[in-house]
Amino acid sequence: MNEVDRGVTYLAEKIQELITTMEKANVAEWLELYRRPGRLLYLNFAAGIARGLGIAIGFTILGAIVIYIIRELALLNLPVIGKLIAEIVRMVQQEVY
Repeated sequence: MNEVDRGVTYLAEKIQELITTMEKANVAEWLELYRRPGRLLYLNFAAGIARGLGIAIGFTILGAIVIYIIRELALLNLPVIGKLIAEIVRMVQQEVY
């Protein structure tokens, strides 16, 4: 066996060790969550709160941007946009009163 073959064999063994270690770490994590279901519930609850907060903040920012753009378009006094905005205002006022 020459030098290159030994190097390739050594590298293949190290890669296999790395794969085995990664698999064991993942399995160990799942087993830990299985043993402690309260931790699993806590992690899912925290993830749900983070997602909900992110959606709320994102929707707020997006809504503010849309309202700003509509306001700027209304200030340009474009006929089509002006009629559309007037119709939206009229529908909102009818629903409120």
